[in-house]
Amino acid sequence: MPPHCDSLDGPVVTAARRALEDTDVDLVLPYVHADAEAEVREAFGAAARVRTLGPDARKVAERWFFETVVRLHREGEGAGFTGLKPAGLDVGPVIPVAERALESGSAGELVDVLCGAVREQAEYRHSRALALKENAGKDVAAAREYVEAALGLQVWAHHLYRQALTDPHSRPGSGGHA
Repeated sequence: MPPHCDSLDGPVVTAARRALEDTDVDLVLPYVHADAEAEVREAFGAAARVRTLGPDARKVAERWFFETVVRLHREGEGAGFTGLKPAGLDVGPVIPVAERALESGSAGELVDVLCGAVREQAEYRHSRALALKENAGKDVAAAREYVEAALGLQVWAHHLYRQALTDPHSRPGSGGHA
């Protein structure tokens, strides 16, 4: 998941906050794997009870619940939990565009951003390899530099292509095509 899943304004904490406010743990359960559901339900019950004990208890209970849910979410991703991050972090240009695409129902802007980035990189890597190719015949060092750039372009393109065709919900080894 992108870097903001562990921030105070990220989707996991937003769902956890909504779950506490609406007293509906089901609002946050989709963000954790099924095997973590019991722990989330237990934490939710404890946090909901403690929140009623006053403003300080409310803050502590909410923070603890947010940390629990994010920790379990990160475990489900196979990643470590390093604490909650502050709201407002720079998550780069793509995350906000992807979020807008989900909200609007249109992938157009996201496709444009991604295609633009791929086009820029492909053109740069290609032109660099071609420039090095001109000098590749001078000596072995120049030939090596060209080969490194040429193979780098090919390997980058191959990985990008495979990633683009990978269905994250396919079975391993199935080719990943949707």
